Amino acid sequence: MLIVDLFIFIISLMFGSFFNVVAIRLLKKESISYPPSHCTYCNHRLGFFDLFPLLSYLFLKGRCRYCKEKISPLYPLGEGMTAIIFFLVYKKIGITPELLPAILLSTLLILSVLTDIREKLILDIITLPSIVVLIITRFFIGGEPFLTYLIGGVVGFGLLLLLAVVSKGGMGGGDIKLYAAIGVVLGPALTVMSLVLASFVGAVVGILLISLKIVKRKEPIAFGPSIMIGTLVAYLYGEEIWTWYSSLLL
Repeated sequence: MLIVDLFIFIISLMFGSFFNVVAIRLLKKESISYPPSHCTYCNHRLGFFDLFPLLSYLFLKGRCRYCKEKISPLYPLGEGMTAIIFFLVYKKIGITPELLPAILLSTLLILSVLTDIREKLILDIITLPSIVVLIITRFFIGGEPFLTYLIGGVVGFGLLLLLAVVSKGGMGGGDIKLYAAIGVVLGPALTVMSLVLASFVGAVVGILLISLKIVKRKEPIAFGPSIMIGTLVAYLYGEEIWTWYSSLLL
């Protein structure tokens, strides 16, 4: 199992490197397949070991191997985040059919975070096809009736749309569509839980960023990372959380 775990982690790192490329190029409206990966400063094509930002960032002390310019910490962040999330999903769900929707949802969340923290955008070109793929996946894989997952999508979309209306534009359209996809995977109950958790995380992070004077009051803050955390916690540990909460009430 140790060998399998190590293999999964390394593969996840590779996916994380690819997700970085996808996020950046889609934001720039460029092809994700051409040209090959290169330094954004000197345009030098990256070697094999350079394609692992987490490792190369550490060994090269955050600088390009060729031109010595500083590398954005978002590159190792994207790779490390992907590796950790994929590994946790694999360990919690195991090699079961449910792993497919879990990985698809995780991929959507990771890409959304990578674009959101860069440009405060969650792209329709990522979200809308993902909704279709997730609906098809849930038709074949799921422990609940298919209609439950469709209702979950409607609940996710509806709740975020309501928040957008109440906050008068404080919630972006990308967040609304993202929650439709989340609802399709989680179903209505866990979708509500994920939103509660995401709101809590977002509030705590917002207070910290303002207290540390990293952002100003009323300055928009990317909600994507909070959505990702709330969703993954609800998806992977929602039943345990509900059991614990119910025991407190009793």
